[in-house]
Amino acid sequence: MSGSSNAVKTVVEEFENEDTQKDKYLTFHLAGEDYGIEIRFVTEIIGIQQITEVPDMPAFIRGVINLRGKVIPVMDVRARFRIEARDYDDRTCIIVVNIDGTEVGLVVDEVSEVADIPEKNVEPPPRTGNSSGNRCIQGMGKIGEEVKILLDVQELLFNEEMQKLIGDIAED
Repeated sequence: MSGSSNAVKTVVEEFENEDTQKDKYLTFHLAGEDYGIEIRFVTEIIGIQQITEVPDMPAFIRGVINLRGKVIPVMDVRARFRIEARDYDDRTCIIVVNIDGTEVGLVVDEVSEVADIPEKNVEPPPRTGNSSGNRCIQGMGKIGEEVKILLDVQELLFNEEMQKLIGDIAED
């Protein structure tokens, strides 16, 4: 009986942990705009470090890093969104995200904070003629007078092109 109550307790704790991450976003700056990603995908934030280039990759894949013995592909989010490049500095960070066991580093200009953005304060992304341009945008989060562009991390990383690239890097 105590074995089954331990299993129930573990499941309850998992739900409680998920619930504490609901509506929480790690916010960051990119080219003067504020963005956010769901905190549940973030495993850690590290300073910029040596990135090993991998040949024959698109411009937005900067290469790979060795993070405690694990090789992780690194995407420059500026390049991914075709925003003008800038030199990395002491504020530049790599946000390491984990989706379904796959870790990827996202290079951003600067990490801001963890913000609480309730679902009622998130509006759908604006409609444009080019729907592929905003497929990575989950919504627009309102915090007071500010608007944060909330990214769909899964779409950012796992559209067909990215899926193949990350698979190729993992195989090398």
